[in-house]
Amino acid sequence: MDTRLTFSFPAEFETEALVVFVSEREPKLAGAAAEVDQALGGAVASLLKSGEFSARASETLLLFKPTGLKAKRLLLVGTGKVPPTVYELRRLAGAAARSLKGKNILSWSVLAPAEIAPEAVIAATITGALAADFEPGRYKSEPDDKRLAEVAVILPPSLKAREKELLRAIQVASAIGEGQNFARELANEPSNRLTPTIMAARAQAMARAAGLECELIDAARARELKMGAFLGVAQGSSEPPVMMVLRYRPRPAANPAAPARVLGLIGKGITFDTGGISIKPADGMEKMKYDMAGGAAVLGAMQAIAALRPPLEVLAVVPATENMPGGRAQKPGDVQIAMSGKSIEVINTDAEGRLVLADALAYARQLGATHLVDVATLTGAVAIALGTVNSGVFANDDAFYAEFERARQTAGEKMWRLPLDDEYFEQIRGTVGDILNTGGRYGGAITAAMFLREFAETVPWVHLDIAGTAWLDDAKPWMAKGPTGAAVPTLVNLALAMAGV
Repeated sequence: MDTRLTFSFPAEFETEALVVFVSEREPKLAGAAAEVDQALGGAVASLLKSGEFSARASETLLLFKPTGLKAKRLLLVGTGKVPPTVYELRRLAGAAARSLKGKNILSWSVLAPAEIAPEAVIAATITGALAADFEPGRYKSEPDDKRLAEVAVILPPSLKAREKELLRAIQVASAIGEGQNFARELANEPSNRLTPTIMAARAQAMARAAGLECELIDAARARELKMGAFLGVAQGSSEPPVMMVLRYRPRPAANPAAPARVLGLIGKGITFDTGGISIKPADGMEKMKYDMAGGAAVLGAMQAIAALRPPLEVLAVVPATENMPGGRAQKPGDVQIAMSGKSIEVINTDAEGRLVLADALAYARQLGATHLVDVATLTGAVAIALGTVNSGVFANDDAFYAEFERARQTAGEKMWRLPLDDEYFEQIRGTVGDILNTGGRYGGAITAAMFLREFAETVPWVHLDIAGTAWLDDAKPWMAKGPTGAAVPTLVNLALAMAGV
């Protein structure tokens, strides 16, 4: 999808379709919507008054050959009663994209709302349109091959002086949107078509194209590194495990005397999760192909970071394996020794994600990461707590969390910080070994995070539990059913912020 900026008055701009956002909360049209309404001789205001278009959030109305505009069509998109944030504007742009795409209109333009910062409009429009362009049915005999051709953002001529920095905003948004869709492509793959080996090959191909370093750690090398927690999960599957290690190294720093920060991104890569010996119910198990969505998010973020080239070293560690109940599978009651030397009592083999992340966190620390973020579809408990709206966030360092939170706000994703009080550790304190891999029913998302904290140790660390947000069970006006690419925008914005760009 091509993206561009134009500085023009809306009535004078030629386009296949002009997208205008209209608020339900204002009794009178304002800003860009009022300007369009004036060119149309009050037609939009009349529509609102008639009730034929109420401007509810994501409601759309397409007008053909609007008199007074050079655009061939006008698409009105309702914003609802609440002033749109980046989060909401991205959805609205996605709703516009899918509405127009459904009518085979693949090139269109968005009139930027005057009340929102232009950088935010650009970010939301481009990432929203790219997200809306993703279709999950790649294995259908007649897949939907229609793809958006071009999206333009129309800004007032008065902003022409800021063109260079606004073009950078388009570059950032495009990289994030493409990285998000790469993550969604991976998470959408059936597990027979994305084994750990195939996922590693996809990561390696992406790294080669993006200019990233890539190392693949096989089972033999993992044994040399004493990754007992990772290998314990893998031993039940006939598919060999792979731990992917990708590095982005920036050009030589302008100030080599400055203290080096290295961001480590760790993503859970369980390509299929049966639960192991503690097997899951059959109902809905087909969705467990997406249990590598955290690893996919990390790979998507690395693709975007490589494209944007911030002056910050970033490494990614993605441990990939299946969790299967084979004859060699680990059993409840087994004890595994993690790379860090901690012993883990396996109480429930379906709490496997934290085991593979334990060794990945330890390895990222060994490779020199000074700050850690892990991303995982880790617990059903987080979805019980936060539903499908917010991802769960945990952190062991308030200063690093503050940096992360600013990046999240810029990205426009919804996340909620949950506690890590020391009292929760008592639920996972071991008897035979150092630590239990599950703390029981209560506070399950928290005890899972407490487990991971033991392996981050003293390094500033953030844990994202995206189990409730990484998958859409039903299509939305702004996005197709299936994987969402959750966390990619925040991870990329965090890397940019840590780099000071």
